[in-house]
Amino acid sequence: MNLGLIHKSLRETLWVTLLCGTAVMVFEAFLAYIFNTFEWDLAEQWLQSDFFQSIIKSLLGTEFNGQIGLGAIGSIAWVHPVLLALLWAHAITICTRVPAGEIDRGTIDVLLSLPVSRWRIYLCETIVWLTGGLLAIAMALLGCKIGHLFISSAEPPEWGRLLMVSANLFLLYSAVGGLALLISSLSDRRGRSVAVVFAVVLVSFFLNFLTQLWEPARSLSFLGVLHYYRPYIILRDGIWPWRDISVLACATVALWTTGGIIFSRRDVCTV
Repeated sequence: MNLGLIHKSLRETLWVTLLCGTAVMVFEAFLAYIFNTFEWDLAEQWLQSDFFQSIIKSLLGTEFNGQIGLGAIGSIAWVHPVLLALLWAHAITICTRVPAGEIDRGTIDVLLSLPVSRWRIYLCETIVWLTGGLLAIAMALLGCKIGHLFISSAEPPEWGRLLMVSANLFLLYSAVGGLALLISSLSDRRGRSVAVVFAVVLVSFFLNFLTQLWEPARSLSFLGVLHYYRPYIILRDGIWPWRDISVLACATVALWTTGGIIFSRRDVCTV
């Protein structure tokens, strides 16, 4: 570990982390307020229509035994496309900085000329990336807390279950970041790396959506990263999703390790 490299990376990524974290906090506060003040009784018939049930099931990626209730609606805040897009954008932005971003700017020679190994550079970037992700998700929880402060009649959220959701969300974030690190290690252009990772997560999102609408697609649902993130089930049952956490953790470690091996051994050319 090199404190100088960590300080450099933190300085260069601070604005991205603050921007994404603030946006996540504001968005979660807004949803917490809306979901707890909206007159759901007036919209009960609307919510139980087949069309809107299909949309909600697709967003949450799970089936319902009965009618869709407030618990299902509230869990949308933790799987909303805006939240996922902000967190994924943060992971992709930071994890494609090295080496693809440095090669693209023509500054990789300066970075590699430092008296530190490539693995140490890779590790420092990893620390900055994961720290930023933890901060962004912590700000999401803060936003949920702020949203409830303005609602005197709302039941307080079950923080134990929200922490479970946050842990699962962090590993989802980590898996996407691990993929970005791997693609970045293989590429000489940051734009190309971002496009590839974005395409993968976009396909994963639509696959999660499609599996609830089209029966043949369900056999492929395990290929999507969102298959291993089900906040509604966690909030409903209060049970740690150990299988999903294990899969995401193993995927993160495998992607991160492969990316590090490639970066440590590859030839780098800025011409």
